[in-house]
Amino acid sequence: MTEKVDGQGVRLARKPVMRVLKREDLEAIVEIDGLASKRSRRDYYERKIDRILDVAHNINTSLVAEEEGRIAGFIMGDLYFGEFGIPETTGTIDTIGVHPDFQRHGIASELLDQFLMNMKAAGVNKIYTLINWDDFTLEKFFSRNGFAPSKRVNLERRIP
Repeated sequence: MTEKVDGQGVRLARKPVMRVLKREDLEAIVEIDGLASKRSRRDYYERKIDRILDVAHNINTSLVAEEEGRIAGFIMGDLYFGEFGIPETTGTIDTIGVHPDFQRHGIASELLDQFLMNMKAAGVNKIYTLINWDDFTLEKFFSRNGFAPSKRVNLERRIP
């Protein structure tokens, strides 16, 4: 969150503006991701945003946070209605990013809070996400926000 100072010099916290992700957000999302990953994944995000915005096959649950007229961060996820043999409606978070200029201002937590509120309104009572086992910063963020290791096991197989 950014801070605003009132006429008496008292700092007032101002929440970012949250809204649903739009196609026009592509450039900012690619920039934020590129700053974190040190590479451009434009093609990935073009495909991902196309899928997110395909109303015939998806409900757009992805959000952006705006601060000072700029996109400060984003969160992308999906809503599932019984996929993977899970009988209940669940949600996933697959991508979260905050521009370095806005990090450590509560943007990621605000995005997550709004995402969870939206998921709850959609009937979701459980959210899943995956992180690399050695990404301690992300693990700490999710742990602080009530996430814990799942009873589900993520399996992988290399294809030679």
